[in-house]
Amino acid sequence: MAATSRHAVLRWLVEAFAASNLAFLTIDLWFAHSMNHFASPAEWIPLIFSIVATLLLLPGLISGTPSEGRAHVLGWWVGVAAIAIGITGLILHLHKTFFIENTLHNLVYTAPFAAPLAYAGLGLLLLLVRTERAGSPEFARWVLLLAAGGFAGNFALALADHAQNGFFHRTEWISVVAGAFGTVFLTLVVMRPDDHPLARACQFVLLLEIGVGAVGEGLHLKAIWNGSSASLLENSIYAAPLFAPLLFIDLAMLGFLGMLARQISETEAFEPIPTSPPVAESPGVSRS
Repeated sequence: MAATSRHAVLRWLVEAFAASNLAFLTIDLWFAHSMNHFASPAEWIPLIFSIVATLLLLPGLISGTPSEGRAHVLGWWVGVAAIAIGITGLILHLHKTFFIENTLHNLVYTAPFAAPLAYAGLGLLLLLVRTERAGSPEFARWVLLLAAGGFAGNFALALADHAQNGFFHRTEWISVVAGAFGTVFLTLVVMRPDDHPLARACQFVLLLEIGVGAVGEGLHLKAIWNGSSASLLENSIYAAPLFAPLLFIDLAMLGFLGMLARQISETEAFEPIPTSPPVAESPGVSRS
């Protein structure tokens, strides 16, 4: 496959990852903010933004050229807005209780403080597609770094969420450990790009993360099924977070995209640079 084709496919995959996550956040946010019945009107903003952003990104994905023409500009604005919403959401979540009284208790029992940063990460991915050459080492490092940041956020979410019930089940520690492993291994790959054994170990860790996400989702569904509310819908809102374990699978996919980008950049580093054929001299023209 030609370099330009590889770059186009990689850009499309990263853009599709960001757009699909924004679309899925619509459902996730509806469940999360239904817990307090959208008590603040501001809680509707990220949900509406997710719908609008997905619709704006969709034409570029369908055309196969998300970083060209109008799709390029729209993606810029969506990316910038997503970063702003993520940072604002983080502040608002912490403002619930933690900024009032800075205690570990309030940090644990406030709204999930790291959750809005998902928007910031997705916004950075959209900007990355539009600012870096897809086959460059920098592109690969940024994708891997954003995946590492996602696992760091997942580590914080799992720790705070399971601390609310005192880690009643020992299996609840698995998600915390998995978040830490994902963060560390992806960060090390960014710091040591030429360490191929480390890269293979990281790929194995990412496969384990997928397993953790699948098992965790099964355990959360079991908790929802056995919940004490009057209906499954209410259990889905008030019991274990319905989609939280799927974030391990999602971030593992982003990590594999980063590994793919890394492989492409290494391949192109060893490919011969095409040279132009020598220009034939016109008959009768002297070089002197």
